[in-house]
Amino acid sequence: MTTVIPSFALTGLAPALLTALTAQGINEPFPIQTATLPDSLAGRDVLGRGRTGSGKTLAFGLPLLSRTAGRKARPGRPLALVLVPTRELAQQVTTALAPYARAVGLRCATVVGGLSLQRQADALRAGAEVVVATPGRLHDLINRGDARLDQVEITVLDEADQMADMGFLPQVTKLLEQVAPQGQRMLFSATLDGGVDRLVRRFLSSPVTHSVDPGTATVTAMTHHVLHVDALDKPDALTRIAAREGRTILFMGTKHRADRLARQLLAKGVRAAALHGGKSQPQRTRILEQFRNGQVTALVATDVAARGIHVDGLDMVVNVDPPTEAKDYLHRGGRTARAGESGTVVTLVLPEQRRDVSRLMATAGIRPESVQVRSDDAALVRVTGAREPSGVPVTIVAPQAPAPRARAAGGASTDGGARPAHRASGRSRRPRRPRTV
Repeated sequence: MTTVIPSFALTGLAPALLTALTAQGINEPFPIQTATLPDSLAGRDVLGRGRTGSGKTLAFGLPLLSRTAGRKARPGRPLALVLVPTRELAQQVTTALAPYARAVGLRCATVVGGLSLQRQADALRAGAEVVVATPGRLHDLINRGDARLDQVEITVLDEADQMADMGFLPQVTKLLEQVAPQGQRMLFSATLDGGVDRLVRRFLSSPVTHSVDPGTATVTAMTHHVLHVDALDKPDALTRIAAREGRTILFMGTKHRADRLARQLLAKGVRAAALHGGKSQPQRTRILEQFRNGQVTALVATDVAARGIHVDGLDMVVNVDPPTEAKDYLHRGGRTARAGESGTVVTLVLPEQRRDVSRLMATAGIRPESVQVRSDDAALVRVTGAREPSGVPVTIVAPQAPAPRARAAGGASTDGGARPAHRASGRSRRPRRPRTV
């Protein structure tokens, strides 16, 4: 049986990291950190499962930084690698680790599609010890000769199940074949399915498995509601929910439906914006900033936002279009009730969707409160805080991508353009379920 450490002070982390944790106001580890840190700090391969928002980033980030501290990378030869499925998650991981990396003198580089390939190449050549990357863009940089992984002794796969869902496993496999063969591998995810087992069997050596909050839906900080609505009432009910006080994410099935709903909400006086894979990366970044600072209060998103987005104070997620898979429901809901906060997940269900949603909830282990509502019901207000919108159309300045500039040598765009990671090198890397990252 592995040791469980109740406090960061007893972990053996580098003293500078303990000081940085205190400076960040983090005094006690979350369960996933308590469970995994002894093994990960000892250099063992770790398989960690914890609900979205449970603290997985520091669970792998702190030992990665502690074990890399004091070393310097050669140009283009990182020492530690974190692979993630989406641009948003890459940025979140980098942001979360930045103060701790600075504390131990390590340099981090973010490698994702949709942003300047040349700037990322320059960051690697400057000697970044830690690289946080999406698989497609990292492949592009390796193929250009800007990066080599033979010095990578600690490799982390974050949200590996989503990488499998998005068809990235062949790329991930090729990357893992290039890292130092005797290095440490850690795999963290909210769910462990898809092709993840094949990765574990091939690349992890006698991994220690930790599963924290195994029934993700039983988290006491999160409440789940199914609101049964008729098709004629749904638009008004949805508008009133979107007009509630506070920040709300409304999940849609397609980017076209997301754009349409955002326009409809703006016309009713709700400060809304759409976020999906059809936006350039600079646009997506700016929309998220507008959501964080309150310029936008209703974020209408596709599943591109289901992982990798953390917004403080987000207390409600609404499934306007119910997801088709239980794990997608859990990851959508994981945008709220993060790091000990409370939150509510609401799913709007039409009569013809009842059977499918009931099956999905059972698979996810959810026992929601179900109620039939109309747009003017007190029950709708009780559950969601719905209120009447102002009715005065509002305009939010749409973030625009910067104008294209000259291309660098080799054809790499030097602007913050929107080339998806899987297209940057001109090769087709279509995932099984097409999504843009």
